[in-house]
This record gives sequence, structure tokens and C-alpha cells, in this order.
Amino acid sequence: MGTIGLEYLLIFFVLALAITPLTHFLPSKRQRQVARMREYAAVHGLFVEFRELVGVSGVTERKGDVIYYGKRLPAARSQPLQPGTWLKTAEKWRSKGVRRPVPKPLLELRAPVLGASVDEVSCGVYWTESTNEDTVAAIRLALDRWHTELTDA
Repeated sequence: MGTIGLEYLLIFFVLALAITPLTHFLPSKRQRQVARMREYAAVHGLFVEFRELVGVSGVTERKGDVIYYGKRLPAARSQPLQPGTWLKTAEKWRSKGVRRPVPKPLLELRAPVLGASVDEVSCGVYWTESTNEDTVAAIRLALDRWHTELTDA
């Protein structure tokens, strides 16, 4: 190898050394998947935020891993809304706190969610974003039906 070949090799090595740290800023496959799910949710009228699902024993996820996908409720309603929380354990829903029947859209939901809640501003589900956009679509449909039930009442 001549001097010119060594110079090119040295230039290539220096460039590779300079570019390598920049690859840490590229999103991982998982980060891109989560971004797609959240974008799908936002485009279809849902909002996403970190919320703690209290009262869940045996959940192995860290606090920051539980995400709330919700649908906003209108401020003006004919009747006040009763807040409620439901937890899903072993494919069975149960209410937390005051006993309330499980909303029908939740019973029909076949997504890996941890729980659901409704309050004066939204109805939504808690989950770990463990699957893909198809699951977000199922969640969206269930929340749309639940939203309709709550606003038509």
C-alpha cells in the first residue's frame, strides 16, 4: 500500500471515529414504533400522557412505562359524570373504589391494557404500548364507543 492508500485509510478512520457518536442520536426500532403508535393516536383524536395507574398490585412495569391513551370529553354535558377506575387482571375487569359496572366498550376491548378510567375531562386506558398500531386502532374504537355512551347519556 502506498502513501496515498494510507492517507485515505487514515481519513476514513478519522471520519468513522467522528461519525460514530452521532449514531447514538438515531432512534431505535422501539422508539420509532412508539412514535408511530402515538402519531396514529393523535391523528385519530386521542391524547397520550404519562399517568400513574394507582391500585395495581403485581404490575411489573416501572412507573414511567405506563401510558394513558385518552379521549377528551366535552365540558358542557347535561348530567355530571361519575368518575371511575377499572383494573384488568387475568382477562377480567373489576372496579376500583366505589363499585361501578364495567363499561361495555371495555368488556369488548381485546387489547393488552392494564386499566381504564373516566373523569370530568376524559375517558381512557392505561397500557405499556407493548404492541403496534393495530392495538391502538382497537383502543381508539373502544374509546370512541365509550365516549359516545358518555356524551349521549
